[in-house]
This record gives sequence, structure tokens and C-alpha cells, in this order.
Amino acid sequence: MRTSPSLRRKLISAAAVSAALLSVGTASVAVAQDAPAEAAAVPAALTEAAPGVQAERLIVGYKSGAAEATSNKAAEADAAAKDADFQRRLGTGAALVDLGADLSKAEVADAVAEFKADPQVAYVVPDRLNKPQADPNDTEYAKQWDLYETTAGMNVPGAWTTSTGTGVTVAVIDTGYVAHSDLAANIVAGYDFISDTAVSVDGDGRDSNPADPGDYYAANACGAGIPASNSSWHGTHVAGTIAAVTNNNKGVAGIAYGAKISPLRVLGKCGGYDSDIIDAITWASGGSVSGVPANTNVAKVINMSLGGDGACTSATQTAINNAVSRGTTVVVAAGNDNENVSGHSPGNCNNIISVAATNRSGAKASYSNYGSLVDISAPGGQTSTGTANGILSTLNSGASTPASESYAYYQGTSMATPHIAGLVALVKSANPALTPAQIETAIKNNARPLPGACSGGCGAGLADAAKTVAAVSGGGTTTGTTFSSTTAVAIPDNGSAIESPITVSGRSGNAPSTLQVGVDITHTYRGDLVIGLVAPDGTVYSLKTASSDSADDVRTTYTVNASSETANGTWKLRVQDTAAQDTGTLNSWKLTF
Repeated sequence: MRTSPSLRRKLISAAAVSAALLSVGTASVAVAQDAPAEAAAVPAALTEAAPGVQAERLIVGYKSGAAEATSNKAAEADAAAKDADFQRRLGTGAALVDLGADLSKAEVADAVAEFKADPQVAYVVPDRLNKPQADPNDTEYAKQWDLYETTAGMNVPGAWTTSTGTGVTVAVIDTGYVAHSDLAANIVAGYDFISDTAVSVDGDGRDSNPADPGDYYAANACGAGIPASNSSWHGTHVAGTIAAVTNNNKGVAGIAYGAKISPLRVLGKCGGYDSDIIDAITWASGGSVSGVPANTNVAKVINMSLGGDGACTSATQTAINNAVSRGTTVVVAAGNDNENVSGHSPGNCNNIISVAATNRSGAKASYSNYGSLVDISAPGGQTSTGTANGILSTLNSGASTPASESYAYYQGTSMATPHIAGLVALVKSANPALTPAQIETAIKNNARPLPGACSGGCGAGLADAAKTVAAVSGGGTTTGTTFSSTTAVAIPDNGSAIESPITVSGRSGNAPSTLQVGVDITHTYRGDLVIGLVAPDGTVYSLKTASSDSADDVRTTYTVNASSETANGTWKLRVQDTAAQDTGTLNSWKLTF
């Protein structure tokens, strides 16, 4: 029988938190070794705060109409009836309940099963620990290869003539913010969402001060065998990549240096809980969180360079869905385990932009997670090939508590993610009417193929800031909307031109000045091919002429200034083989407005 939580109440121990935070495992969830011979009533994934560490708290979502869904008194009574303590209401409406410390796997499983069996409960998940997704390692713009280098940079300078992110607030849900003169002018009010003092290490729970006091820990404090670690100042590094003050004759340049950063503190000593992260997501996007004042700096972009093991829970997914429904784009690190992101949350959640990391040669960074759930790749650096091959950003020199401001190279999907969050801010500033889905589509459609290798899936490719911003801010109303044809058409050898139509409807005004024409043609000697885009009024835009190029196939995207053309109507791709002995097929093509 489980004992009452009041009899075993205690603060979360640093050791338990640390073991949960820093243990390294496979995509499957580890099972603690205190299990009885009889199997647990529920999967281990629902009983653990982290692999091998039993959950002490659960997030319970009640069905609409249930008294517990709206009444704290009812939720408190329900928790007590199940030998648990109601702690608080999350921003999503779910209840956080405490089971107490030192429970076995079987006892946690029993508690979960009891909630799951209640017909008024929609879901119950553990309050899991998350950790920063970075491996810590300029003061001069020349060192920021990730912004401008031709091979693997994100082509950011080309976007700045159009957008710098002005008018957009980015919420950085992370370790908070440590004062830095290269960031200060772009920092607006945030919040400290860490409710557990063993994690917050700032002497109190939630408050309006998101200052980062440091997340250092001594050897074994975060689990047996875990070595000591200096403070990471992780949130400040992430914030600098997004919006460091630029053109100020010092330090580094931010990708969206006209944007503002709202620092939300959820990660402290050894990590942070799902429940705090869920409330931060809710509050950042304009939702209401009990006990927290209304947000006066609602963010249209959320950056989460953090994560843990396991599936995306209903609790976290609900918070993300609600944020997106309010118009906020959520950008998340895929993780640093060189594993499929499907086993790592929140990088595997729906309704987000999941970001993998690339190195300075444009290949997948050795540590980066991968898979079909990855949406896009961005520079994350790889310091094993040289420190300067990492990502340079704002930091602090303090080993434990804050000292003097500094700059440092870090690597990780944590560093890749703010590149995309910064790009989202540029796009949102250039075209405020865009929805999160349209922004994601625009980023994907304007990505370029990875210059290097990626095994396992790195999304749509390497993000291109200049191309993406141009696509959403050209002539006509731009949304990143794509129209496509997947009907294959044979290209006769040395014969007449073939045409494939696409009918565009539902748009207003003219086509953009950066209309994207994506082409997929199989051909054994592409130099024979002449390709053109035929506008609805019959105007032909040349995409490719005949040449001596003997390589196979044409798989690329052309940019056309079609701003003089009405967007709606039937567009055609015209392809002709102008020489003998080679054949081919137009497999598909698309127009992205």
C-alpha cells in the first residue's frame, strides 16, 4: 500500500534531480531495479521523471466538464482520494500533483493506473526533467561563420536589408539571463518559472526576476559518478545568437538584432521540470498561469533549447498546441544524442519546428539527433574539429556565480535552434500576417540542400535566411504557400517541348518578386534541356538554357521575379530536350508564393 505523501514529503534531492538530468541512455526508457517480480501496471515511460528515476509528481489533465478541470478544490479532493497532494493548476488547465519521495516503480505505477482508471481523467503523465541541449565550450563578427560563410553559413546578412526582427519578441525558455552589455538593450521583462528551490538555487520559487544565478554543481550532486560542472549561462548564449545588439562596435551580431528577448527561467541546478516548462510556454504565448501576472511582452516566437528522453506527453503537446493557436511559433532543439529525435521530447512533439545541427562543412554535426521528425537544420557547430568551429555568442566568465561578461564558443542543437528562432523573428517582422504553419513552410521551402552528409534525416535542408525573408516579403502578398504537380511527364528525346500545368487560386494581387520554382527532372544529360516557366498570360521566363553540362538530372529551385504577373491562373513548366540520345522525365514541380 502506498503511504500518504504527507508522511514522506521532502524537497527533491539534488542527487535525484541530477541523476535524472545527466544519465545517458538509448531512446528507450530505462527501468529502475527496485521492481517486484510482477510487471508494473503501466509502462515505465509513465512512471519515471527520467530514465531510472521514479516520478515524484504527475501532471493530470481532466476532461472538459469534470469539476476537477476548473475547481482547485475538486482537484485537491481528487488527489487526496488517490493518496496524492494537489500542488497547483498549470496554464493549460492540468493539475500538478505530488506523490511524495522515495516511491518504488510499482508504487508510482499504481498511482498512475489509479488516475488513468478515473473516467474524468483525460491524461496523466510524469512531471519529467529536461536538460540544456548543448555541449558548452567573439567579440568579432568575423568569427561568426555560422551567419555568413558560403559553405555552411545561414546567409543571414542578405536578409538584414529587408528585416532585422523589429516588433517581434522571442521568449527564450532556458536558464534565464545573466547581465551582458551586448544584450541588455534587447532584453524585456521575463519570469522565473522554477517552483522548486532545490532546482532554482536562488533562494525562492517563482518570481518576476529571471536572472540566472548559475547552474553549477559539485561532483556527485547530480547523481553518483557525475563530475562537477561549472555554470553554463546557457540561456544567455542562446539569447545572444538570436538578438545580440548589432552595429555597436563590440561583440557579436544577433540574427534578429531588432527583436527583443524575454528570458523565461525553467532550467536550474541539474535541469528543469515539464510542469514549469509548460507554464512558461503558456505564459510566453499570452496564456494565463495561476499566480503569475499577465504577460505584457507576449512572444510570437518561443525558443526551447532543452529536452529529455521519451515521447512527447499530452501535457506538453497541449501547451504547444495552445501556444500555436495563439499565433506563436515554437522552435525546439532536436537533441544531442546522435539518435532518432523520435525518442527525445519536446523535439519530437507536433506543431513545432524541430531543429538539427550542422557543422562548419555543412554536414550533420556528429552529436545531432536526426530523423523524419526533424524539420530543418541550422549551424550548431562542432568544436572537436577546432574551437573556432563552434558557435560564438554572449556568456559570463563566472565558474559558479556571475562574474564578468564574456563570449564563448559552444556547440549543440541548442545553438542551432536560436538560428531558426532568429529567422522566424525576421520572417514574422517582414510579414506579420503569417501564421506559424506558413512560417514553417516558408523556411522549409527556401532551405538549400545540406552541403555535407546527413544519415537518418535532417529535414528540408540548411535554412537560408536571405532566401526565406525575400520569399515572404517580395511583390504581391507572400505566405510561403506551395502549389505543386506530381504528375510525371515523359520528355521525348530531341523532340517537342512538353508542358505541365499548375492552377493557382485563392490568392490576391500579383506573384512575388521571388517566386520559387522547384523542379525535379530525371535526365541522363541535363545539358540538353531547356526549361521555362510560362505565366498565365503566356509570358515565358527562362529558367535554364542548353549547355555542355553532362551531369544527370535537374533537381533544384529557381527564383523568378514574377511581380508583374497576376498570381491566380494556370502556370506551366515547359521542358524541351534539344539533342539526341538521351531521355528523361519531369517527375514533379512546384510554385511557392
